[in-house]
Amino acid sequence: MKYLIIVCFMIVVNVLQAQQSLFLVAGQSNAVGMADSSASVTTTASEYCYTTNSLKPLKDPVGCNELHFQKASTGSAWPAFADAYAKQTGDKVVIAQAARGGSSCSYKAELDDYGTWDTTGRLPLFDSAIIKTKAAIRKTGIPLKGIIWSQGERDANAINTGQLTAAVYKSTLENLILRFRKKLGHDTPFYIIQTGYYKDHDKKGFDEVRTCQRDVAAQVKNVMLVYDETGSFIQKGLMKDQIHYNQQALNMIGKTVAERIVSAEKK
Repeated sequence: MKYLIIVCFMIVVNVLQAQQSLFLVAGQSNAVGMADSSASVTTTASEYCYTTNSLKPLKDPVGCNELHFQKASTGSAWPAFADAYAKQTGDKVVIAQAARGGSSCSYKAELDDYGTWDTTGRLPLFDSAIIKTKAAIRKTGIPLKGIIWSQGERDANAINTGQLTAAVYKSTLENLILRFRKKLGHDTPFYIIQTGYYKDHDKKGFDEVRTCQRDVAAQVKNVMLVYDETGSFIQKGLMKDQIHYNQQALNMIGKTVAERIVSAEKK
């Protein structure tokens, strides 16, 4: 009887774990979310907070001001993502948010104390993301399903000012993916939201970043471009300001990213 109880308990635990999916969200301000929480999507998902080592409802403003990462101001894409993913899979999403506005991919593009995802710089963010993600894995007892990456505006601006080349940006992004996989699993899927444009600014650097992102997704295993419509946001009136997406856009991004990730998982 005791053995049967233990077996039943383990089955229940495994079933509960199978009904949850953990994602790391990382990048800069459009990953943080700079839109309108009043127009955000309602979901039953959760997010992990490192400071309290706890799960809380995934409700905008998503994120915790911790480890140099920032809370949304005030709406983000992640409730829409979690809602759409749950509708497609039945899984309850857990988000570990690790994003900071203005952060660069390459240290050559780092601006003041905004941070960088590179191996060196004034405020490196990578180690903090690993710390938070591993803590979330321990807390939930579930593996990481994938990394959702929304970043590139800072590097595009740096390309425009001559601080950075597209080739350096691309190699830094590829190296970042390898670094994440060394810490979080060699086959960890990496999902890229293609960078949009900066209204009334030179498009050259942004075009080069967008091309690099597409090339990396095509050339590196288990890397996928899961949203590629940001380039039309200015024309469609989907910007909050010159560089940040509004809530309608973020909700669209979240829903589409979820659908494309589910499609990739099925394959």
